Amino acid sequence: MTPETSGLPAEGGEGALVLFSGGQDSTTCLAWALTRYARVETVGFEYGQRHAVELACREPVRQALGGFGNWGERLGPDHLVGMAESLSAIGATALTREMEIATTAQGLPNTFVPGRNLLFLTYAAAIAGRRGLRRIVGGMCETDYSGYPDCRDDTIKAMQVALNLGMAQRFLLETPLMWLDKAATWALAHRLGGDRLVELIRTETHTCYRGERAALHDWGYGCGRCPACELRQAGWARWRANPAAAAGVYDR
Repeated sequence: MTPETSGLPAEGGEGALVLFSGGQDSTTCLAWALTRYARVETVGFEYGQRHAVELACREPVRQALGGFGNWGERLGPDHLVGMAESLSAIGATALTREMEIATTAQGLPNTFVPGRNLLFLTYAAAIAGRRGLRRIVGGMCETDYSGYPDCRDDTIKAMQVALNLGMAQRFLLETPLMWLDKAATWALAHRLGGDRLVELIRTETHTCYRGERAALHDWGYGCGRCPACELRQAGWARWRANPAAAAGVYDR
C-alpha cells in the first residue's frame, strides 16, 4: 500500500478546519485533510476533560505531521477554545468529573457530554467562517462510537444544514471515519502515511478517558479498561491480524 503523503492534488486550492483533539481519530482526520487541501488549520477544545493530557499531545503531533511530504506547507495555524466552565457546569459526566464509567438510566454511557459535538461544530464554523475555510473535518464515527448520539451521521447532516442557515454560509462538514471501525481507521492511517504515521499515532496520540500514560502498550498509551482504550486496542488487534480485510472496509 503506497502512502499518500505526497498525495492527492489540493482540491481547488480549498482550505479546511480540522477538529483536532490529539487523539487517534482526529490525528487520522488531520492527515486525511492534509492529503487533500491546500491549507489546513486545526481547532481544539479545553472543556475540563479528565484526559486533558490529550491537549498536551496536540502540538507535538502537529509538528510531527508537518514533516510528512508536503504536509508542512499545507499545515496552518492552530486554534484552542476554552469552554471548561460552561461544559462542566451543564454536564456532570465521567469525562469531566471523577466518577466511575458506567451506563446511565437512559442507556447512554456516562462519558457522553451532552451537546459537546454540537458546540464544537458551532465554534468551529464560527472560526472557519472568519478564516475563509469552507470545509470542517471531524472524527465523528457511527461504527465504533460508544453510543454517543452526537456522533451519528444524521446529527452531522442536520448540523450542516443548521450552520449554513444560521450563518448564511456553505460549509461542508466532512467525517471521513463515519463508517469505519477502529481496525479500518488504523488501515486508513497506514494508507495515508505508512508505518511512520501509524507509529506516530500509536506512541504520541492519546485516547484513554482516564488520562493514563504510564504504560505503552502495543496499541498505544492508556489504562486498557475504559471504553476508549477497549475500542482502540480491539481495532489494533483486528488490523494487525488481517490488514487486508481492514483496508478493504475503507476501500468500500
